[in-house]
Amino acid sequence: MINSSAFLRFRRIGIITIFAVYLVILMGGIVRASGAGMGCPDWPTCFGQWVPPTEESQLPANYHEIYAERGYENTQFNRVKTWTEYTNRLVGVSIGFLIFLTAWTSRIFLKTDKPIFYLSLSSFFLVGFQGWLGSRVVASELKPFMITLHMLLATVIVALLIYIVTRSQRHYLSQVNTEKLPDKFKMVLSVAMIMTLLQIAMGTQVREAVDFISQAHIERQYWRDDFPIIFYIHRSFSSLILFTNAWLTWRIFQSIDKKTALFRTGIALILLITIAILAGVSLDRLGIPAFVQPIHLLMANLILGAQFFLYMCLNYSAQKKA
Repeated sequence: MINSSAFLRFRRIGIITIFAVYLVILMGGIVRASGAGMGCPDWPTCFGQWVPPTEESQLPANYHEIYAERGYENTQFNRVKTWTEYTNRLVGVSIGFLIFLTAWTSRIFLKTDKPIFYLSLSSFFLVGFQGWLGSRVVASELKPFMITLHMLLATVIVALLIYIVTRSQRHYLSQVNTEKLPDKFKMVLSVAMIMTLLQIAMGTQVREAVDFISQAHIERQYWRDDFPIIFYIHRSFSSLILFTNAWLTWRIFQSIDKKTALFRTGIALILLITIAILAGVSLDRLGIPAFVQPIHLLMANLILGAQFFLYMCLNYSAQKKA
């Protein structure tokens, strides 16, 4: 038997770690939208210092030449961008510590459910790889493909953590009565997850197009005029996602005990989608405001996480019916 206090500690740390990874995704979106990705032109230090400067006068007089020789031409110190990127790195480091704690506390499952421990350990190594990939993003001078790959790996890490924490709760989740849900509910949920993945992939392509357009020095309010066709597909596809997930939420509302995590997640899902669509409309109609872009990105990842959690809940409740 697992000690109850140790079990609760693992769950608590795991949940905190999941939300911390979402914070990293949000920070990454802020860095990208604000153009702060090269706020620190080197890695792991920032302008050669572990704590970056607050004024340009604190840098060598010839720092432009120094970084030009390293391949970073036109390096210009900007306090806001530097500290935005530095904060992003600090949040990333904190994730490393939290995932290490998750892996450490998962030792309690070595005798009862070894995959939880080994997957927790794998997530720790993936975060290490994510840190290395972050250095490659800087070295590539923020190539869109590298940024996208960096973001996608964060999505994989958070999905793995959701799986780990949900699996650790399978005994409690198996007690949730899902018999009133339609037989096709799980299939529709699977389709909804695939739709969300496609939407994120299209959104990534739109984001890369925005990066190229922004580099052309066109004023932000005119960016929309040069958007590729994938933008309009992405925009229209959101209606299908809304209706599909609204059906899922309605079925959960009708069939699931309102005190369960499954019910609360179902309600949260439709709220997240509504916020994501409103953010998308704002990007479309208000000239791509920078502060909305990270919100739109975060909502997309939270939607996929909520859907995946629902799917895992159904898996464990289905085992009970079997």
